[in-house]
Amino acid sequence: MGYYIRVLSPSLRIPSLAKLQEALVRSNWPAKLTLEAGPEEAWERLLLSHADDIEITDIERSTTDASDVAANELDEFLIEAEEGEPRSAAAWLVDYLPTVKTIYAFQLLSGVDVEGGWDILGQVKEAIREQVGGIIQADGEGFSNEEGFHILWQFGDDAAGPWWMAVLKDGQWIPFQIELSNPQHREAFCRGEVPPGVVMMS
Repeated sequence: MGYYIRVLSPSLRIPSLAKLQEALVRSNWPAKLTLEAGPEEAWERLLLSHADDIEITDIERSTTDASDVAANELDEFLIEAEEGEPRSAAAWLVDYLPTVKTIYAFQLLSGVDVEGGWDILGQVKEAIREQVGGIIQADGEGFSNEEGFHILWQFGDDAAGPWWMAVLKDGQWIPFQIELSNPQHREAFCRGEVPPGVVMMS
């Protein structure tokens, strides 16, 4: 089936392909974007690859009003959010997800794991979000808020490494970095609390 990362945007505006290509040039990564489907001004699918043509990710743009697949995905995300933790983030997502109009689905390919592929993918993903806004959903991980901080726990038990999270307090997101493998960090986050001793966003 493949692994996907998605940008869920409340906008119908189509990101400029030229601006996405400019973002790659500014990052100095030897990578390229190729138009795979649709006209440039209304692209439907892009291919991101290394300069040697090793494919990093296939990017598909679909709107929830025109694509049954996108609409069904959104329904599935709502069900996931309703059952997620922390409960404050789950409630926020249940309100936010019905506003999503466009889904940008990044299917990860073999080139993501070589020659800075993850960084290249991230550059394009954030360039899309800069143009159209939205939140991030990643299979097996969860959801972010509009600032890109992780807010809903869907990681597996073997997750490890530093990760930027945020919890909702009095209508404001509080960002901080946890160690995913630390059970105290996980338990506090899932309660909607900032774990003691973590690195805070300055």
